[in-house]
Amino acid sequence: MWELSIAVSSKNIDIAKFIYQTLKAQSAELDAVVTCYEEFDNFYIMFGCPTTEQARASVLLERCVIKVVCNFYKERYLTENLHLPLHESISLMAFKKALINFDKETDFYLISKNLTFEKNLHLDSFYHFKLKALRDKWAELVALANENSDYLVSSDAFFDLLKFLIDNLEVCEDEINVFEEENGYIISPQSEDLPNESLSQEGLISSLIELSPKKINLFCKNDDDNTAGFLSKIFEERININYSKSVENIKHNLR
Repeated sequence: MWELSIAVSSKNIDIAKFIYQTLKAQSAELDAVVTCYEEFDNFYIMFGCPTTEQARASVLLERCVIKVVCNFYKERYLTENLHLPLHESISLMAFKKALINFDKETDFYLISKNLTFEKNLHLDSFYHFKLKALRDKWAELVALANENSDYLVSSDAFFDLLKFLIDNLEVCEDEINVFEEENGYIISPQSEDLPNESLSQEGLISSLIELSPKKINLFCKNDDDNTAGFLSKIFEERININYSKSVENIKHNLR
C-alpha cells in the first residue's frame, strides 16, 4: 500500500474540501482510499492505493496540487497585492481570473519541478518555502498591473488589457456550447474541471476564461442578456450569440 498525507491549515477549509472531493471523485479506478480528519490547526487528507498504482496516483495528486496552488493560492496572492482602480465587480473578477490563468504553463512547471511525494506534504509549507520563484513571477505580473493602475482607470484601457490577457491564454477547448436556463447557464461538453450544475453569470464568465475556447456558441432566451454583452466584449469574434425562446429544443437537437 502506498500512502500520502496532505496537510492543509484549518483556515483553508475550502482548499481541503477541494482536494478531498477531487481525489475522491477521480481515484476510483486506482482502487484508492481517501479520508480526511481535522486535528489541532490542520485538516489532513489521507490517500492510499496499491503500490502498483503509485505512478498513476502520483500524476493525479500532482495535477490536484498544481490546480490548488494556481487557483486558490494565486487568487489569494492577487487579492492581497493587486491594487486596481474601481470597476464593476464582474469586470474585476474577469480581470483577476485572466491573471490567474495567464502563462499557467510556466506556473505548472515551477510547481511540478519542486513537488515530491514522500509520506507527508504540508501545502502551506510547500507554498512558502519551495515556491519562491513562482511568487517572484507573480510579483512581476502584479507590479506591472499596479504601475499602470492610473492608465487602467479608463474603461476602454482596462478592457483592452483584459482582452489582451484573454487572447493570450492557452486554448483548452476547440468549441463549446453555452445554454441559458432558468437558473443559470450550462456548458457543453462538460469538462471534468467544472461543477456539474448550472452556473451563475460570474461562474460562467470565470469558467469560459479558464477554458479559453477557440469558439463559443452562446444560446440565450432574449436579446437583453447583459451576460451575452459582456462576453462579446471580452471574447469578440470568438463568440457566436444566438437568441431563441426555444433554447431547450436547440440543446436537445445538438446532442
